[in-house]
Amino acid sequence: MKTAPQEGHTTVLRSGEQTVPAQLAKRRAAGVLVLACLAACCAIWVLLGVGSRPSPESWTPPTAESLRADEFLASRFTTGEPHLALVATSSGSVDDPRATRAGRKLLEGLAADPRTEWVRGYWPLRLPEFRAADGRRALVLVRFRGDERAVRTAANHVVARYTGKTGPGEVLRVSAGGEDAVLSESERLSERGLLLAEFIAAPVILLILLWVFASAVAALLPVVVGAFAVVVAGACLRLLDGVVPVSAFSVSVTTALGFGLAVDYSLLLVSRYREEVAAGNTPDAAVEVTLRTAGRAVAFSGATVVAALCTLLVVPLPLLRSLAFGGTAIVVTSVVGALAVVPALLVVLGARIDRGDVFARLRRPRGGRRESDSWARLAHWVVRRPAAVALAGFAFLVLLAVPAFQVRFGVYADATLPGSSPVAATARTLRTEFGSAASGTPSVVLPGLNAEADSRERAALDGYARRLSRVSGVARVDTVTGVYQDGSRSPLPAARAASFTAASASRLAVIPQAYARAPLTPEGSRLVERLRRVPAPVPALVGGPGARLADTEKVMTDRLPLVAVLACGGTFLLLLLYTRSLLVPVKAVLLNMLSLAATFGILVAVFQEGWFPGVSPAGITDVLIPLMFAVAFGLSMDYEVFLLSRILEEHRRGSPTPLAVATGLQQTGRLFTSAALVFAVSMSSLALSGLLHLRVVGVGLAVAVLVDCTVVRALLVPAVMQLAGRVNWWLPTWRGSLQRGAVPKTWSQ
Repeated sequence: MKTAPQEGHTTVLRSGEQTVPAQLAKRRAAGVLVLACLAACCAIWVLLGVGSRPSPESWTPPTAESLRADEFLASRFTTGEPHLALVATSSGSVDDPRATRAGRKLLEGLAADPRTEWVRGYWPLRLPEFRAADGRRALVLVRFRGDERAVRTAANHVVARYTGKTGPGEVLRVSAGGEDAVLSESERLSERGLLLAEFIAAPVILLILLWVFASAVAALLPVVVGAFAVVVAGACLRLLDGVVPVSAFSVSVTTALGFGLAVDYSLLLVSRYREEVAAGNTPDAAVEVTLRTAGRAVAFSGATVVAALCTLLVVPLPLLRSLAFGGTAIVVTSVVGALAVVPALLVVLGARIDRGDVFARLRRPRGGRRESDSWARLAHWVVRRPAAVALAGFAFLVLLAVPAFQVRFGVYADATLPGSSPVAATARTLRTEFGSAASGTPSVVLPGLNAEADSRERAALDGYARRLSRVSGVARVDTVTGVYQDGSRSPLPAARAASFTAASASRLAVIPQAYARAPLTPEGSRLVERLRRVPAPVPALVGGPGARLADTEKVMTDRLPLVAVLACGGTFLLLLLYTRSLLVPVKAVLLNMLSLAATFGILVAVFQEGWFPGVSPAGITDVLIPLMFAVAFGLSMDYEVFLLSRILEEHRRGSPTPLAVATGLQQTGRLFTSAALVFAVSMSSLALSGLLHLRVVGVGLAVAVLVDCTVVRALLVPAVMQLAGRVNWWLPTWRGSLQRGAVPKTWSQ
């Protein structure tokens, strides 16, 4: 027997003759659930088993000039950037005999470690730049051998062994700072933040779903699928780390992303299933309709997010490529979990899906839903005044985007850590008490220039050093030929001058002025760019933290336009295939770009300008910009597909454009706002880690989806589609005619 046609629903078979997909779903639902349980158990075994920790974060291009300079300095000059900076604090003077003995013991222990490449400290030579002004603190710098993973392991061992309240000999109190200490602390806080996000976000999301679904059983389904996706994707990331580096930061971001997406997709499927059952379809038939409609939307939505994430692969930064691979793995897992596990659970549960409304007493009795529904009223309100709504929406988003013009990019190193972190406290001590000795000053390497043996090359080095000393932001330049300030030279002690030459090579140490001594900031990056523009006698290599930031920014500046073009182009093509319309994809891309600009403006206002109470202004970490663009762009298309899927259904039934738009918004408004709220909770929970870059990502993506689902999807999309009328559905063919069947004659604007 067939169901009677009902407005907003697809006519299907109710009983008797069932289609093959419905029969297979019913017969194999238990098998699918068993396979899902086995997959989850295997994933848990992988996660709990002995395996490598996440790879170290690396935000520098592998072929960067700064890395080549650092490798050259390490191999030829036994110098380069230190991996750890230890601050040894004494109760008295660091020159006291007991403190001196303890300090020398510390340096001897570090030097005896086979993983140590070199170690330099205040003792025994008592170098003045390695001693704080009050005489109670001394500096020790350490560099390790090996790749990033080996360096991180060695640094963690040193921190665990030598730092603490008493330190070696119970005379010195040692604390750790420097790049690897910051990265290790970031990794620890990322892992802690991930656990907090999982334990706090899941109950909050469950409460939201309990209210939205009015059923404990229905609300638990998305959470179960979200947990399944996180566990399986986590195991995939662990295995993937053996092939492609996957950092702890990537794991944190992609896990929150995957949980949010899995819940969103499951929410869409469960909502459509319950809608079909309420329309009179049997559970099996409702599952079939759900997969054919909402399931198709989930598949296209996942494809848009994957396409956006894959654009990060064109940026040759290990961290972003790690995010691209990890994000793709977890999105695919979320889609598979939603399309495989949810239908199987729906078939098994059947009518029991509506049981257990824990908020029944708090709900108001509702009568007729269609005209009294708030989304219906909003939809009809928008389509009656589309021009005014569109103008107001555009103006509001442009206003939100204005602060983006004040952005200051940088990496900000220890500034990303919470102020209570001991590593952050040590970093502040290094900046304030040891200055350029610990701040990572620029180094210039001149391979092939032997200034010690050749007088002409020595004269060329002298001229080059004079030019560098005149560069804005440079306090002085040290090299084998002397010390240079504003073009003037003074002699350098012979013992120190010898450290600036090696076999057929020379180096120069650039000491910045005070305002440019924070290398991982815009000032440090611009100083390196000015140094690189100075003509050198031979091809020069400029290294140091500021140089690494400059190399990273150059790569992103060169590749970010390509990322945007690929993201927009790929999304346009996918939506073109999905909607069979030319204007709808163009409209979606343009509105998404405007929504992202508004989100970015909010981030600048909050995290850089400090307009929000309780947030210390620090700046925007620029390595996050491609990530934010790719993920937020994909998510915006996620909700675009949710809305368009229902508008298209109504449109293809022959509804006039105003009715199709209004009905689509009415049917999906509550759904995509609930999905956006769930995702916002999942992502904003990352802020619990205290790390600036995780806070920016979590809050940024939460703001992006909330702005998108309110201003863009609920107001601008219906208004623009209403203004476009028939043009929404226009698609030219090779002969220039309209797509066959795209615009029935009964439609009106």
